[in-house]
Amino acid sequence: MGVEFSVFFQKKVGAGLFGGEGFIMQQLSGNGMAFLEIDGSAVEYNLQPGQSMLVDTGCLAMMDATCQMDIQQVTGIKNIVFGGEGLFNTRITGPGQIVLQTMPISSLASTLGPYFSSSK
Repeated sequence: MGVEFSVFFQKKVGAGLFGGEGFIMQQLSGNGMAFLEIDGSAVEYNLQPGQSMLVDTGCLAMMDATCQMDIQQVTGIKNIVFGGEGLFNTRITGPGQIVLQTMPISSLASTLGPYFSSSK
C-alpha cells in the first residue's frame, strides 16, 4: 500500500536498443514497501552528482529516477572478442542510488541449465 507501479519510457535510442533493459522500464514510486526479485546478491552504490559507473548491461537491478542511463561501446578488439560481456556496457550517472545484481539472468540460466532435464 502506498507504492505505485508504472512504466518509464527510455528516451535515448542507444540505451533503449543496446542497454539491456529495452525502451520500457518498470517504475516504482510512493511511500511503502516493495519486494523485488533479483538474481545473485544486491550491491548498493550511492553516486554523487556527475559521478558515473560503467556496468555490464544485465547487472543493473534498479536506480533512482535522478540517475541517467546511457550505453558505451566496448573498445578494443581483445575486449570485444574475449571479454564475454558483449559490445556494450551501461553507464549510470548520478546523483542517486543504484542497485546492481551479481548474477544477471543470462548467468543464472547457464548456471541452472545443467540441472534441468531436456528429455521426457
